[in-house]
Amino acid sequence: IFRETLSRRGVRVITGLGKYFRQIDKNGNGFLSQAALKEALKVFHLEIPEGDFESLWLILDDSKSDKVDYGEFTHAIFGEMNEYRKTFVRKAYMKLDFNKTGSVPLVDVRKCYCAK
Repeated sequence: IFRETLSRRGVRVITGLGKYFRQIDKNGNGFLSQAALKEALKVFHLEIPEGDFESLWLILDDSKSDKVDYGEFTHAIFGEMNEYRKTFVRKAYMKLDFNKTGSVPLVDVRKCYCAK
């Protein structure tokens, strides 16, 4: 039900949630507590019944660490990328990793990307 609600609300809610999560992530570790997730859903008018929230939390916190990685949250909502998108991401990564080291330092990203 939650995934359907999000998909009806669209990309703007997801990007808004992403911005909100980054704002409340004071230590910058990319993790959300149960209380932070619940508050974020309330702010974006995505409140769900307590029982459903508990089920959602159990799915998201599969490591039982009492925190959820934002990347895992979006993956749980959207699922796997389709093959076209995966191919596009691989091509972009190969272009960024021009030294073929298997990792891309931020300085290399800055050489290839301009946010303007």
